Amino acid sequence: MAGASLLTLLDDISVILDDVAVMTKVAAKKTAGVLGDDLALNAEQVTGVKADRELPVVWAVAKGSLVNKLILVPAALLISAVFPPLVTILLMCGGLFLSYEGAEKVIHKFWPHLLPHDEEQQAMIKANADESIDLVAFEKEKIKGAIRTDFILSAEIIVIALGAASGATLLEKSLVLSIIAVSITIGVYGLVAGIVKLDDMGLYLIKKDSQAKQKLGRLLLAGAPKLMKFLSIAGTLAMFLVGGGILVHGIDFLHHNVEDLAHLTGIFDGLTTMLLNGVVGLIVGVVIVGIITIIGKMRGSHSQAH
Repeated sequence: MAGASLLTLLDDISVILDDVAVMTKVAAKKTAGVLGDDLALNAEQVTGVKADRELPVVWAVAKGSLVNKLILVPAALLISAVFPPLVTILLMCGGLFLSYEGAEKVIHKFWPHLLPHDEEQQAMIKANADESIDLVAFEKEKIKGAIRTDFILSAEIIVIALGAASGATLLEKSLVLSIIAVSITIGVYGLVAGIVKLDDMGLYLIKKDSQAKQKLGRLLLAGAPKLMKFLSIAGTLAMFLVGGGILVHGIDFLHHNVEDLAHLTGIFDGLTTMLLNGVVGLIVGVVIVGIITIIGKMRGSHSQAH
């Protein structure tokens, strides 16, 4: 009897683990776009930091990211249990934020005069050149900003993962969110640490006697800046694709129109849907940037008047 009960328990555990594995795989696919954005943004955080401070900065942000997820996972589970519609609302807010961030990056790149100047990067370069400035204290503000950004992106990832596990039991949801949270933190910040040290690895290999190692070192040195640029572009595109996709799926009118247009392209309907999602994200993002910029200018004018 005890043996039969044990076998039943093991069978139940096996079924749960299988379900969790399937839902985790689905959640990982759905969050891939945000992960690309997360990776690109965090790789950019250390731009301008001295070489010996890159890994400490990455490690500090990684610890902050873990704390973020320790807060977000229980909160997401609580919300889904108490008031599930709030998950969709939060998801839509995340879509708006990602679209806004992407549009702000594009406008900053091509039409910087339309937006207030971001002096953070210039300040970091100036601080690096001035030995009298306490860089560790200076970097704390940069790290805080990175952790805030990570909180929003992590919330987006957790909510998307929660949506992928809709209909599951509380235990299954908890396991899926925990696996996703730990995996993305280790994966993203491990990759960021590797990326920021590519140039150092290149310099190390160049000093070796082997011509093959020297060649690989030169390749790494030449490729590191290009990889950072690619990640930045890919991250911005991911913002529009993911943000626009969330908005399209959350608004029935947009969802039906995008689907109808995509079906007209036949075998390319998947690609067309993705592109249309990106266009929606871009348009919405530009509108939000415009509104925020106008409000900011109105407040500035009002302050000067007083």
